[in-house]
Amino acid sequence: MKEKKANIAVLVSGTGTNLQAIIDAQKSGVIKSGEIKLVISNKKDAYAITRAQDAGIKTTVITKQEYGEEFENRITEVLNENSIDLIVLAGFMVILTRRFTETFKNRIINVHPSLIPSFCGEGFYGLRVHKAALRKGVKVTGATVHFVNEIPDGGEIIEQKAVRVYPGDTPEKLQKRVMRQAEWKILPKAVETISERIIDNEHL
Repeated sequence: MKEKKANIAVLVSGTGTNLQAIIDAQKSGVIKSGEIKLVISNKKDAYAITRAQDAGIKTTVITKQEYGEEFENRITEVLNENSIDLIVLAGFMVILTRRFTETFKNRIINVHPSLIPSFCGEGFYGLRVHKAALRKGVKVTGATVHFVNEIPDGGEIIEQKAVRVYPGDTPEKLQKRVMRQAEWKILPKAVETISERIIDNEHL
C-alpha cells in the first residue's frame, strides 16, 4: 500500500451512479493511489449526497442560487480547504469557466457518454447523447474520460471504451449499457492513473 494518496473531490448533480463506481473501485482496490475526501453537489436533493454519506465521505452543497457569481469561488475555497489534488466531474451539470479550469489545470477529469469527438460539446449530455447516436445510426458508441478545460468535452482524452449498439436499442437501454460496460470501468481506471501521476509528480 502506498502511504501517500491523492485527495479526490467528486462534483455531482444527480443520482451519483458514477460516484458509486468510484467508491466501489476504491473499496475493491482498483483505486489505490487516491482517496475520495469530499463530494460537492450543486443540487440540494441530489441522491449522490446520500451515496457519499453512506460511504462516510464528507459532503457539501454549493448552489448557484445561493452563491450567484461567487459560485466557482466558493467551490475553489472548499477544494483548497480540503487540500484537494484531483477533481472528478461525475454527472456535474455545470460548464466551468476558463478561470476555474486554468486554476486546476490537468487536475479536473470528466466522463462523457460517447466516443469523443462524436456526440459531444455544448448541449450533449445525459440521454441527449444516446438519442443523437441512435438517430445517426452508429453501430458503436462508448464513453470517454478526458481532462476538463473551458471547452465542453474539449480536453485531452485519458481513456475510451467502445460499446456496441444493437437493433431495437432505446436511448435508455443504450445509456445503461454504456454506463455498465464503459463509464463504470474507465472512470475508476482514469482516477487511479491520474492519482498515481499526481503522487509521483506533484506538478502534472
